Amino acid sequence: MTGADVGERRDGREGRDLFAAIDIGTNSIHLLVARALGTEGFQTITTDKAVVRLGSGSGDMKHLARDAIDRGVAALARFGRIASTSGATVRAVATSAVREAANRDEFLRRARDEAGIEVEVVSGAEEARLIHLGVVQSVAVEGRRVLVIDIGGGSTEVVVGEGPHVLDARSLKLGAIRLTERWFRDEPLTKSQVKACRAQLRNHLAPAVREVAAYGFDLAVGSSGTIINVAEMALARRGGRTARSATNATITRQEVEEVVAALVGAPTARARARLPALDPRRADIIVGGALLLEQLFAELGIEEMTVSSSALREGVLLDTLQRERDAALHQLGDIRRRGVRRLMALNEADEQRHAEHTARLALELFDATAGWHRLGEPAREFLEAAALLANVGLVISHAGHHLHSSYVIRHAEQLVGFTEREVELIAQVARYHRKSEPKPSHPDFVALDPDDQQLVRTLAGLLRVAIALDRTHARVVRHVRARGGDDGLTLELDVTGDAELERYTADERKGLLERALGVPVRLATPAPTAR
Repeated sequence: MTGADVGERRDGREGRDLFAAIDIGTNSIHLLVARALGTEGFQTITTDKAVVRLGSGSGDMKHLARDAIDRGVAALARFGRIASTSGATVRAVATSAVREAANRDEFLRRARDEAGIEVEVVSGAEEARLIHLGVVQSVAVEGRRVLVIDIGGGSTEVVVGEGPHVLDARSLKLGAIRLTERWFRDEPLTKSQVKACRAQLRNHLAPAVREVAAYGFDLAVGSSGTIINVAEMALARRGGRTARSATNATITRQEVEEVVAALVGAPTARARARLPALDPRRADIIVGGALLLEQLFAELGIEEMTVSSSALREGVLLDTLQRERDAALHQLGDIRRRGVRRLMALNEADEQRHAEHTARLALELFDATAGWHRLGEPAREFLEAAALLANVGLVISHAGHHLHSSYVIRHAEQLVGFTEREVELIAQVARYHRKSEPKPSHPDFVALDPDDQQLVRTLAGLLRVAIALDRTHARVVRHVRARGGDDGLTLELDVTGDAELERYTADERKGLLERALGVPVRLATPAPTAR
């Protein structure tokens, strides 16, 4: 179905229910336009794909070639026109190639300026979560523990989950294009290249294999182009099956090994392209991806694998529906909160109790001052996460722990459910919970757009006061309320004992909040109440 077809089927009401997900991968860019079906899922309207090879030609996958950027932006512009015709809400995510590229800002800028597409770069762990979300909607998992493997061009995502819940998610820097760039750039293919590639794979897979073995699994599911095409080749060898029948089909370990043998037995891309059911566009990169799949079968003890046609783009679309509609399909808020709490658990028990209390006070401050800062619910969630994680840097060192906290937050794999921008905002709010305020000399802060800079100032100002109100870790300030007047903003403290140190410290640290809100702030402490 073409973009015009989508437009012809749309009316004003339906247009508001249409969503477009764009998956910007290392090998291909995919588009999915779908209509929301309440909170139950979606109906696909149209799909499209462009093979752009963003990750090719860079060797170490650290630089996007100019011609690759040109191809990617052109594809995004075309997909943007299709989505615009339908009136769909668009969400575009970029994965390994863009995530790792030193010049990714050039691609993101051109995507925004030339194609009109705002691209969100997702972490490896978040990519894995989204893939799992997409896969479990298309495969009957029936309460079983599922191992999901998605082999992309630049990375491979390995997820263990039960139902909608992710137990372990990791992203490996192994993919069809990356392995081709490392081992198979020259033709003809040699046995020594294959042997060396297999040795690298065994080495790199070892940590993931240990983690998966610890969880165990009942069902293995594979997704994305490499696995689907290997499955199509396996089914073709059985005879009498069409390429489309790979969806939800099951392939065995022996079949994968037979396909790999056929691939490595064809020394050139031209020779491989003649193999039954091999997509000729993958002929030059399929060997690396197939070897990786074979090794995953062997190392993880997989005897058979179910093939899913749904993957990242379906996960992105479902995730977007949940955000837009506040759907409870997979309880995004709970997913985020679980990730935050797993990271917070790095701290000792007393620090965790302190974090819990200051987070509650920070949220009370946020709500009480809403008429002044006028920030929405997402900002409230960022503040809660930053409050719970503000002191996670103590696991590295007490000195400068606010800086360590921002580093840990930025690089933690536990924070699934957040976008890269959201993680950065949380990291910066945590970074400014003490010591220096945001300055023009701070490059990370200056890199934010003006609205996000104001958000960081405001949330950090609220967090500074909240942390000060538990200065002794004794939780003597139970609640905080706010009232406005001619003399500014008054914060009224509900206390259970001597809170003089808390009030004094908060009074010292209120400056950032005053400047962010644009009003003077004073603290008032009524007589203590009994517990």
